[in-house]
Amino acid sequence: MISDWDDAYKNGAYIKDSSRFPEQWTEAALAYRNTMQAAGLARLDIAYGVEARQVMDLFLPEGTPLGLAVFVHGGYWLAFDKSSWSHIAAGAAARGWAVALPSYPLAPEASVADITRHVARAIEAAAVLVEGPIVLAGHSAGGHLVTRMACRAGPLAESVQARVRHVLSISGLHDLRPLLRTAMAKQLFKSPAEAAAESPALLEPATHVVLTCWVGDQERPEFLRQNDLLANIWTGLGAKICSVHDAGRHHFDVIEGLAEAQSPITAAFVQGR
Repeated sequence: MISDWDDAYKNGAYIKDSSRFPEQWTEAALAYRNTMQAAGLARLDIAYGVEARQVMDLFLPEGTPLGLAVFVHGGYWLAFDKSSWSHIAAGAAARGWAVALPSYPLAPEASVADITRHVARAIEAAAVLVEGPIVLAGHSAGGHLVTRMACRAGPLAESVQARVRHVLSISGLHDLRPLLRTAMAKQLFKSPAEAAAESPALLEPATHVVLTCWVGDQERPEFLRQNDLLANIWTGLGAKICSVHDAGRHHFDVIEGLAEAQSPITAAFVQGR
């Protein structure tokens, strides 16, 4: 039984040398951006709104894209931006997909519901730039955000949601109500009702979308529970959904495979399962 919900959602305290990861992400992201810019395959800081954080980067494959892949970063809706994750586009781009990485306004200036709408606008803007099918991936809070796009009553325009073929929720949070018991709740939600309204596990899936719930098997028990929760509930609602426990991976390294074209997680991202 969980008695300390703040501890249940802590990751860094349970990962060896966790403080090194943000610097590594930033360095790898910068190197990838530089490489893609030099090749003429990067479009940076594309505005999708008027706010400073309503910008995205788009990385292009050589030749005509097979479709649009979007990666939405995590950080508990409170931290990070697109600049730490550019390298995550490498796997899908090498397989022929255009990859968009949006920044978005953060809490507490924006609530979770607000952020969900911002991410939807980013995906819609990217969909104008790239034709074809759309696949979405997000990590942690980003896993929540992309899963909201796969809800029947989702924030995406109907024409864009119809193009979404696969959603990959990595270490995603799908029932936000337990977060009401954490100290960060007051920064995330305008009211307790918002936590319920923004929980994919309490909503119905758009049944044409294939969804994969992917989590490292070394992650905190609450992330394992949240991962399997959605797969369990949405299976009963007719969704094409599965759960994957990635052996030996924890919350910070579970996304590393997205930088590799031939990794299982990249294959799942662009092909579905």
